[in-house]
Amino acid sequence: MMREQSNLAMLLFTGTVRQNMRCFAKNEILARMSPKDLAAIGEFLEPVVLRERMVLQEPKKQLEHVYFVESGLVSLRVAAVGSILEMAVIGHRGAVGAPLLFGGHPSTHQAVVLFPGSAHRIRVEDLRRLAKESPEIQKHLLRYVQALALHCAQTGLCGVRHDREERVACWLCLASDALDANVLPITHDYLSTVLGLRRAGVTETLIRFEQCGLIRKMRGVLQIDERKHLEQKACGCYKLIAGAYACDPQSAAQETMG
Repeated sequence: MMREQSNLAMLLFTGTVRQNMRCFAKNEILARMSPKDLAAIGEFLEPVVLRERMVLQEPKKQLEHVYFVESGLVSLRVAAVGSILEMAVIGHRGAVGAPLLFGGHPSTHQAVVLFPGSAHRIRVEDLRRLAKESPEIQKHLLRYVQALALHCAQTGLCGVRHDREERVACWLCLASDALDANVLPITHDYLSTVLGLRRAGVTETLIRFEQCGLIRKMRGVLQIDERKHLEQKACGCYKLIAGAYACDPQSAAQETMG
């Protein structure tokens, strides 16, 4: 493991990587950093395999690492006795545990791997120190934390304001973005659980989407065929959340409010 970390740090200093950072940095937060900042972080990054149902963060427990997700999908949720409410999905654009870098109490969220993949993790104290030393690192992390906060808040609003069809379409689009794929290994049961909807209602909605040619359902897998039309079925929350990750979240929020 130490050899992998050392090799990673050495690669980050090479001219080839400096010219094409995105070839190395599959995680979007890291990809946006300068070669110098990425090299500094690279000294402390450790590769991790994300296995299905792996718990990366427990409610009210101090987190030791921040996970920069490269592939796969992580469900950020609030868990109660006998039920869960998903607040956000985190994929290659995000990092599990990033909000803890900016102080406050331990999170009440649970982070569970939904689809297997990979990540690079770094100890919280190391990343916090690097963020203090580099305003640019801090800026990139804060920008993501603001987008994630908007995502969670908008999810709560969406659950009480928008109808079933809009919410299902929104979730499918967001999950597709986070996973960077049009094939989603999900079940009707999972969608009904995280969205707080009746399973029969979710099944009815997916059948309607399939009849319209938007998706195709197979055993345990859903394929999105008409992405643009699916986005049109989604509520306005999708564009707001997607825009927050793509640009300044404050500007996106002001545009939507206007």
